[in-house]
Amino acid sequence: MSTPAPSAEVSMETIVALCKRRGFIFQSSEIYGGFNGFFDYGPLGVELKKNIRDCWWNDMVRRRDDVVGLESSIIMHPKVWEASGHVAGFSDPLVDCKTSKQRFRADQLFFSPVVIDGKTVGYVSALESERTTEELQAAAESFKRKKALQGTLAPVTPKDFTEAREDEHALIPSPATGEPGSLTAPRAFNMMFQTNVGAMTDGSSVAYLRPETAQGMFVDFKNVVDTGRVKLPFGIAQIGKSFRNEITPRNFIFRSREFEQMEMEYFIHEDADWKKSHDEWIEWCRSWLLSIGLPESHLSLYTHPKEKLSFYSRGTVDIMFKYPFGVQELWGIAARGNYDLTQHANASGKPQEIFDEATKKKFVPHVIEPAVGTDRIFLATLCAGYAEEDVTDEKGNTEKRVVLRLSPRIAPVKVAVLPLLKNKEALTQRAQALYKKLQRRYAVFYDESGAIGKRYRRQDEIGTPWCVTIDFDTIEKPGDTFTLRERDSMTQKRITESDLFALLEEQVY
Repeated sequence: MSTPAPSAEVSMETIVALCKRRGFIFQSSEIYGGFNGFFDYGPLGVELKKNIRDCWWNDMVRRRDDVVGLESSIIMHPKVWEASGHVAGFSDPLVDCKTSKQRFRADQLFFSPVVIDGKTVGYVSALESERTTEELQAAAESFKRKKALQGTLAPVTPKDFTEAREDEHALIPSPATGEPGSLTAPRAFNMMFQTNVGAMTDGSSVAYLRPETAQGMFVDFKNVVDTGRVKLPFGIAQIGKSFRNEITPRNFIFRSREFEQMEMEYFIHEDADWKKSHDEWIEWCRSWLLSIGLPESHLSLYTHPKEKLSFYSRGTVDIMFKYPFGVQELWGIAARGNYDLTQHANASGKPQEIFDEATKKKFVPHVIEPAVGTDRIFLATLCAGYAEEDVTDEKGNTEKRVVLRLSPRIAPVKVAVLPLLKNKEALTQRAQALYKKLQRRYAVFYDESGAIGKRYRRQDEIGTPWCVTIDFDTIEKPGDTFTLRERDSMTQKRITESDLFALLEEQVY
């Protein structure tokens, strides 16, 4: 099944509604009013997320000879986070509205001067979204009308609040109230969730939920080297939950407080061509996204400018994705030098070196780090795969079809088995037999309720690539064939059981 061209623009409201309606994602603790920044994955959601995770693990670890896996604990010794710099520096700029008591991330709060005939006459603000510039322009026009100002209004120039001059802070209106003078200056806010380990709740028991999975791979580096029979270059991969106390979680599951990461640390010789390795991993990650069905037209690369890199970083490139709310980071690939291993060696007193047989000397390896959020890939596949189209039914009537064009690799249900009629025992028995056989290897669905066309539509909406209908030709004609209906083209053909399994073996891998 080839990757179809992306459909027309889809709104986040449509995606959120689909997730709730079809059981992909629910708001956490919904019966208590929800809990901002946390989400539950429903029956279809857990299948889709597991498939994304399994595809990544199979391709990144099992099908490579140079990468091994790890699962480190969520709560680690607090000195890990001191050594990594997270305790002192893992923060976002926070802005308070003194009137509404709301809080905003300064880099997600945008403002613009209102300029008429070259003169600044006021300021407008808006929170970051897919329409930030349009909202600022509309606010500027409204400001001009309310103040009855004459002259030519210049186009807005959006900047985030971290770029505001000190004398502008009191002039920029709060997005909560629309009035200037209530926003505080930005201040650092550490995003790590703090907890206590043990019976005491004093300073000696303080620990943290990990804000990333990467540090677990660094602190276990020597354990892997000593036990895993690995040789440079090699990688350590991990999938797991991370937690960040985001000031303003937004855009559904794109930025939440509890999320899952898929990260890999690829260790290379200190004299290796890091740029070559970095480029190879950028292309590997991009190609992998294509392999699970993301359209190339929605992907782009962003190279971080040198002046914005960490002092130890040699280079970082983000694979960006065109979400409904704008082009945003999907996968970051960073060349981190030997900073992390060196930090942990210095803090723990335990050398993190490898012996080079060629030069007969020890050195600290450098690392390339591809890091991606499972939830962001999940959201990207839904946004790229969702489509609405007009189709004609068997009676010649036009109806709207909602279809989720997911790759067979990640689709939550691979095949739906449908007896043509539910009151014909010969049909249902044959359908049940096929369903049970498929169920041993694949996530499949059995549905005998309603007209066959409506059953097709239900499967289209959840992304099922194929429907198999057990009809009278199956039980009355020689060959024991079924009707195979393909989701994207809606074409139908006769297929045998062995051919069906061969198709799945080829497409679902």
